[in-house]
Amino acid sequence: MKAIRQIGSLAFVLGLFTVVFVGMPWHVIYAEDPVLPSWLKIAVFCLLGGILVVLLTVALEQRINKKQAEVPPSVELERTVLLLNSAEIPSREIREILGLVQGHTVFAIWLGKDLSAIVRLILGGELTEYTEMMGSARTTATNRMIARAEEMGADAIINVRYMTTSVVGSAAELLAYGTAVKISE
Repeated sequence: MKAIRQIGSLAFVLGLFTVVFVGMPWHVIYAEDPVLPSWLKIAVFCLLGGILVVLLTVALEQRINKKQAEVPPSVELERTVLLLNSAEIPSREIREILGLVQGHTVFAIWLGKDLSAIVRLILGGELTEYTEMMGSARTTATNRMIARAEEMGADAIINVRYMTTSVVGSAAELLAYGTAVKISE
């Protein structure tokens, strides 16, 4: 289903760019005959057909998802640095504060996925395209923060926080930060 939606999104994007950046200038500059050439008709049909395919696949996915309760898989990653969102570590003592560590990224989704999200806004439901984007951004920012802490020789990062900011359009900035510390065994 996802592959069909992506094909529809791709057809929409290709049709849109062909119509806007090739078809309209051609029509303004060269067209004396009101009849549209076949390549421009195909581009318009791709644009409209792409929207229709995305609309249908998103609606179908929503029907399927209502029947099945999605449970996110729990994946435990082995980390060398302990992450906590508190200022203290239970049953451990902080030996040394190494300083602030942060991980930063800016993520965006392409126009085809943005189209799918707009359709979901109309029909309702989770905007999975943005959920996936923010999950990837959070993982990337966290991994960058951990790498900084490992470079400093930290055992843990305390007071871990996340901050998001909208940059432009569907792009989002994600910042993960905390305090790198060494702890007692």
